[in-house]
Amino acid sequence: MIRSNPYEAVFEAYLRERRLGYIAVDEAKRTLLGETDVKSPDFVVLASPDCKLVVDVKGRKFPSGKAGSPSSWQCWTEEEDVDGLSRWAAHFGPNCRAVLAFLYHIQPPYVLPAGTPDYFRFKDQRYLLRGVDVADYREHMRVRSQRWHTVHLPSAAFRLCVKPFSHFVVPPVHAPA
Repeated sequence: MIRSNPYEAVFEAYLRERRLGYIAVDEAKRTLLGETDVKSPDFVVLASPDCKLVVDVKGRKFPSGKAGSPSSWQCWTEEEDVDGLSRWAAHFGPNCRAVLAFLYHIQPPYVLPAGTPDYFRFKDQRYLLRGVDVADYREHMRVRSQRWHTVHLPSAAFRLCVKPFSHFVVPPVHAPA
């Protein structure tokens, strides 16, 4: 976690309000996992004994872009975020999920309907918290910029994969053995 990142502060407040256990990870240094270094997640969330998450927070504004231009829900990230989260989740075991948390700062005059899941107020600002399982993200991702090593989901794939973040803090349902 980078303490100066306002989106990570919003996410931490969201976790606290819901009384979810979490560890905010110090990203100042790269971490070794096995014999290679790997990008650290922003948070490890302990939703329940059967549900652990490694989370990278991505802050975005909505609507984005210039006034009057069409807006979209930006969902790009760096390739190393996808790779790092996948490696951490595998390391923590089968009850751990890797999740990209997209926090959208909702810009006035845009307003979401009352009752929208995970529409969160923080310091008189409004945010929408959404998540995408990294396995789903990897399956549908496309290169956004080779130069910057960024990837994104096409709009249709994003609509298919995105969920309110609260969806991820519910323990997974396991099929009977």
